[in-house]
Amino acid sequence: MHVLSTLLPAVGLLAQLSAAKYSLKDDYGSTDSFFDKFNFFTDSDPTNGYVSYVDRDTASSGGLINASSSNGVYIGVDHSNTASKPGRQSVRLESTTTYTHGLVILDLAHMPGSVCGTWPAFWMLGSDWPNNGEIDIIEGVNGQSSNQMTLHTSSGCSISNSGFTGTLETADCYVDASGQSANAGCAIDNGNTQSFGSGFNDAGGGVYATEWTGSAINVWHFPSYSVPSDISSGNPVPSNWGTPAARFAGSCDINSHFKDLQIVFDITFCGDWAGDSSVWGQGSCASKADTCDSYVQNNPSAFEDTYWSVKSLKVYQESSQLDIDVGINIDVDLDLGHGKGHGDKSKSGKSGQSKSSKQSTRDTAPYVRPGPRPSTKHRRDHYRRGHGHGHVHA
Repeated sequence: MHVLSTLLPAVGLLAQLSAAKYSLKDDYGSTDSFFDKFNFFTDSDPTNGYVSYVDRDTASSGGLINASSSNGVYIGVDHSNTASKPGRQSVRLESTTTYTHGLVILDLAHMPGSVCGTWPAFWMLGSDWPNNGEIDIIEGVNGQSSNQMTLHTSSGCSISNSGFTGTLETADCYVDASGQSANAGCAIDNGNTQSFGSGFNDAGGGVYATEWTGSAINVWHFPSYSVPSDISSGNPVPSNWGTPAARFAGSCDINSHFKDLQIVFDITFCGDWAGDSSVWGQGSCASKADTCDSYVQNNPSAFEDTYWSVKSLKVYQESSQLDIDVGINIDVDLDLGHGKGHGDKSKSGKSGQSKSSKQSTRDTAPYVRPGPRPSTKHRRDHYRRGHGHGHVHA
């Protein structure tokens, strides 16, 4: 019993020291070097939008991008000129680094406002779509008032309706799932009017945190006035943040459906979602112009509020490190006196040698490799699918 009681505290110590934590992997910064970490996508819009994605030089000279340590990173659109085909000038950024697993934390002072004709998104995308997956973290169109978070995958991935504060719209993440619109994916609506567009901006901005592990993908939204202190201090602990706005888990092997994803910022116009006739015809947008393309083309000043203002973008990795030395000294006294007349006691002394228990660090995420400049096939137009096409429309 002496041996057992001595071992138990050591086991408890081992469990405590093996707790996982997140460490900073990539800080994208808030100066012009931010753009060094992205490719500028300049091909035709895979979602058939009324947009012209421009290169870095054109974006910089046209005032579509800028950055400073005091004001952060600005990513916007042309709001001065009448547009001509293929559409209004904008920017689509795709990170040069890819990730598998990790914690992506985006702190925004401003996102594109809830303006008719717009379709902004902050998301993660893999090559060979949809086999490597897609995670839509921030997305919406036109006058949408709350954020929609969505996964798009190959077959065999669906999620449960539990563990999150948002509202489940569609449960099957497969882009060709029966009973859902084409490419609807599994979608969760935040429901909070401070989570997207003008409502987000009126609240002073906020933070989106996306935790991607082998068992689930969770998304939290925090308005600027309620950002957890561990995020602000650079020591994020997701287990302290409460129930996420979206949790993607259930009948889905996350590791087989998501890998090597780029981080993407974009602002497109109209296209397969915002410009769909059934969507454009809803609400007040239809009264502005007969078609989405016509409105976006002829009303440049309407898009002054269509920009991202990034305070910071950081990617953390989860690591469980068992790298400890536990010394255990155990003294056991056994009374070996047997039989009458024997007064001797044989003492057996057992001393546990100092043992160094080493387990190599388990670096679960993110796997990082340099990403080549994206090819057209990797950006989904090969599949004639649109980013968000078929989503449940707000």
